[in-house]
Amino acid sequence: MPCPICHKETTQQYRPFCSRRCADVDLGRWLNGSYAVPSEDPEDIDRAAEELSNSTPKLH
Repeated sequence: MPCPICHKETTQQYRPFCSRRCADVDLGRWLNGSYAVPSEDPEDIDRAAEELSNSTPKLH
């Protein structure tokens, strides 16, 4: 089974990845939202806009 990040052969220790580096790359992608599933649901859009406005620093 190839590594989903670099496509090299995997090792038992880091399966399904080939190395700690590729496992960390995958984790980073999860943490920064790269694997988010897009939604067209209006409720999701409204919720995301509200969260964004709450997290944006206010300039006075």
